[in-house]
Amino acid sequence: MKESSVLRPNRKRFRELCLGQRPDEVPIYDWFNKYWSETPETWVRQGAPKEILNQDGYNRYFQLDHIHSTQEIVAGVNRADLKEDPTQMGPGHYLITPPVVPVFERKVIREDERHRVEIAFGGQTVEVSKEHPLRMPKYLDHPVKDRASWNEYKKRLDPDTPERWPRDWDAYVAQRNSEDAPTVLLMAGFFGVLREWAGLERLLYWFYDDPKLVEDMMDQVLYLVLGVAKRAVKDLRIDFVRFWEDMAYKAGPLISPDMFKKFMIPRYKTITDFLHSNGIDIIHVDSDGNIEELIPIWLKEVGVNFPWPLEVAAGMDGIALRKKFGKELILGGHIDKRAFLKGKDALREEVMSKVPYLCKTGGFFPGLDHAIPPDVSFDNFKYFINLLREIAGLDKLPD
Repeated sequence: MKESSVLRPNRKRFRELCLGQRPDEVPIYDWFNKYWSETPETWVRQGAPKEILNQDGYNRYFQLDHIHSTQEIVAGVNRADLKEDPTQMGPGHYLITPPVVPVFERKVIREDERHRVEIAFGGQTVEVSKEHPLRMPKYLDHPVKDRASWNEYKKRLDPDTPERWPRDWDAYVAQRNSEDAPTVLLMAGFFGVLREWAGLERLLYWFYDDPKLVEDMMDQVLYLVLGVAKRAVKDLRIDFVRFWEDMAYKAGPLISPDMFKKFMIPRYKTITDFLHSNGIDIIHVDSDGNIEELIPIWLKEVGVNFPWPLEVAAGMDGIALRKKFGKELILGGHIDKRAFLKGKDALREEVMSKVPYLCKTGGFFPGLDHAIPPDVSFDNFKYFINLLREIAGLDKLPD
């Protein structure tokens, strides 16, 4: 067996893994093994060391390679500027905050013993369960209801707003560029944030009833992400870009492929042409649900070539995608989270049926097909990491 190797944050190696040029390796990265915020706390109660409660300790314990994400730049839905806010809704609370600057003032409208109704940082009005804080909140209202409210809301989506950027940009750039960790530039997509602004039902009606408004909203997203990309790419060493979409459910995408081509692809083309012209050709997209119909459009028309998380319960089939697209398509996630609840035999079968083949035949970054929920036990997750290490010919994690 090879000696254990921890934290090999090498940009060249990451790119070679993406391109399928290291078929004997199994990438085990923190970015593809993200967790709900309550998960490490649950694991500590199950016997895990307290060091896993912070990201560096988590990476050290599980010997995960590191990818740095640009959460310090507010252009997507992962934002460092809210992590330390004392009014955040508590560990594990799952609520998307779009890249608005400034954020809305969080206000509690009413509450009882079981629920709290509040205005969130993104302007959404939500009902939060006090008994089950990990549950998705119930959306009661959204800030964008018509063109007038959109015209007000879009003022918060200016790429040049100083608070969108790290305060000492030069120091931030120097720090990031001094590291040999792959860096992912985080971007909003052209559907997911619109849903957060207007609500899904209203947005879907607008595709028919007010397509010009939808186009204006997508154009504002393009203005934001292109403006951010131009400054970031000029100064930072960016290895890949991630767009957050979440635009599908179990049976397929929330809009038709034709609408996807009409509304989204022209805007994607503008930003991906810019990225490609600057040498960035690894374009990562995050969408739950079944996106099988969208993958060939993303890939062939605009070069979006790295889907995640390939949700198994939604019918995504990574083996079939690899056979169809070969090394053109980089894959991530795709280990059925339900297998972790069925025991180690089921988990071994799930891992062994996918990981060796997908790593041998192209770029594949294994992880759960969603962020790790707290009902995945510490013991089973550690067993999963050891399975990946077994395939890679590495020693088991220390006891």
